[in-house]
Amino acid sequence: MKSIYFLTLGCDKNTVDSENMMYLLKENGYEITDDLDKADAVVINTCSFINDAMEESINAIIGAGSLKEGKPDLKIIVTGCLSQRYAKELKREIPEADAFVGTGHIYDIVDTINQVFNDKRVINTTNIDSDIVETGRVLSTPKYTAYIKLSEGCNKRCTYCIIPHLRGKQRSRKKEDIIHEVALLVSRGVKEIILIAQDIGEYGVDLYDRRELPFLLDELQKFDNLKWIRLLYLYPETITDELIDAIKRNDRVLHYVDIPIQHINDDILKRMNRSTSSKDIKITLKRLRTNIPDIKIRSTFITGFPGETKENHIELIRFLMEYKIDRAGFFKFSREEGTPAYDFENQISDEVKEERYIELMNTQEEISESLMEEKLDKVFNVLVEEEVSGEENVYIGRTYFDAPDIDGVFYIYANRKLEIGEFADCIVTDTLEYDLIGRTLDEHAE
Repeated sequence: MKSIYFLTLGCDKNTVDSENMMYLLKENGYEITDDLDKADAVVINTCSFINDAMEESINAIIGAGSLKEGKPDLKIIVTGCLSQRYAKELKREIPEADAFVGTGHIYDIVDTINQVFNDKRVINTTNIDSDIVETGRVLSTPKYTAYIKLSEGCNKRCTYCIIPHLRGKQRSRKKEDIIHEVALLVSRGVKEIILIAQDIGEYGVDLYDRRELPFLLDELQKFDNLKWIRLLYLYPETITDELIDAIKRNDRVLHYVDIPIQHINDDILKRMNRSTSSKDIKITLKRLRTNIPDIKIRSTFITGFPGETKENHIELIRFLMEYKIDRAGFFKFSREEGTPAYDFENQISDEVKEERYIELMNTQEEISESLMEEKLDKVFNVLVEEEVSGEENVYIGRTYFDAPDIDGVFYIYANRKLEIGEFADCIVTDTLEYDLIGRTLDEHAE
């Protein structure tokens, strides 16, 4: 039995792709291993969304290639966005790699690896608009959490984004297939599902001629053993009154939304080809907070977009200070070949990008510290994820406003042993810039 090791880079959608590929390989007689030393093949599922991600992926491939010096029979299969984008160049520059599989061909992984073990070199990147194949998964996340991909690809054409060229047009999964997958995962003990796509708010438009996320939330609410339903990547224009009502009426749906705003200046938004305006964004935030008072909002912003002036930058800082986004991430504009923004005039220097990035980060740190302090003495239901090594009954967990790997954590001091994956009511006793510290509620009462 051949053993396959997976290294997954990039976004949560890549995580799901890797889990699908692991399942297909396992079903066809391959073993999935966590021990690289025992692997007969390495699958590197890559990202190339921005330059930094691309560099990380290339370094991972080169690193795997160096293993062949001591293990010449090791096979290296490169999948995902980097393969889709630069397969021919990679084949030429990295001869150690045995196969390059694009985003539309992950379901062909068994055939690809079979060929590789027969000493064939494979490139398969021809169809980025391939159908989504419904298959099982080998979860790589903790057993209580799973990502659910609602659709693949994207129909938007933001001028800075390469994703439509890497993952094709939007293809939504059928509602019944999603519901069936969630049922299976819940039966296996999953308590938190995280709905993902390039924009989950557009889910269903291509299949049903309407946005079907509200319907889907109503259906997923019916799973009694499911605790949390988390929403990631909702574009502002898709947050309708219907969706807000669905979030309100379904108590398993967390009062947490990830809205990639990207900027607040109208000129920049127009140059980005975003389908919204500064006014509309602000109205959306106010509607959310008025209708769902405890809603927590995460967002991302791009600094240094071509043509961004100092005044535009200051406008963004003032917006952050006024609207106090709960969780915010910032990216320096990455000039990506194949996107319209690559050729825009008035490119911003790296030095100015760095200065603006630091200013934004510092501003958000102050905002976050203030928001954290407001949570003192409040009680939150916390998902217990990790026991702190060397400490008795000290754990790390997440609240409803903390998505895994990207947001903050809750440091728990408990008076008993907690189980990983359980939910514990905890009261906040101290705060950090992005994290909370507290005790299990029963201990605090003593």
